[in-house]
Amino acid sequence: MQLLDYIKAKKLLEEYGIHSIESSYVSDAGQAIGFSRGRPIVMKVLSEKQLHKSKAGLVRLNLATPKDITDAYNDLHRKAERIKPYKIIVQTMSEPGNEIIIGGRTDPQFGKVILIGLGGIYVEVFRDFALRVAPLSKYDTEDMLAQLKSRKIITHDGIHTRLIEDLIRKVAKLMQDNDSINELDLNPVIITDKGYQIVDIRILK
Repeated sequence: MQLLDYIKAKKLLEEYGIHSIESSYVSDAGQAIGFSRGRPIVMKVLSEKQLHKSKAGLVRLNLATPKDITDAYNDLHRKAERIKPYKIIVQTMSEPGNEIIIGGRTDPQFGKVILIGLGGIYVEVFRDFALRVAPLSKYDTEDMLAQLKSRKIITHDGIHTRLIEDLIRKVAKLMQDNDSINELDLNPVIITDKGYQIVDIRILK
């Protein structure tokens, strides 16, 4: 399986009305500073040789000043030389909120299987998730959320239930339309008072 380029994955999501956080590749610190425009940003190294970026020290958060951005770029560039080929990507800092995971995979027996659950670092700790086979109806997505112990947390006490259900169905549609996709992970998707922000995308073909 091959990891789809991040920006291409982001554009594919956009075709289905799935919006992810503003992102751009950079090849030097000056480009990262230009992207920031005074806003706090995140900087990451992307490489198929190191999928667990945070554990490997390949993520820098809340970079606000030109010095912080330059120092972070130089440090990540130095570390990434060990895992060529790689790209450095910058993103706007997400707002705080509750983290969920929405994913999909192609099962040889059942076809396209869709997952929703508590995300971020908690996906492996609590294993609170629900699975359904696509296509998904409104009833299916309602039932998936109802199954989660964390449903009140991730929906902000029900405020964003419809938004999350709609997002799950869009992911299911994307998976159905693209036979070449073996795995898709949106983790974390941060649910805030204003809606959602997709922070990380992983699509394997």
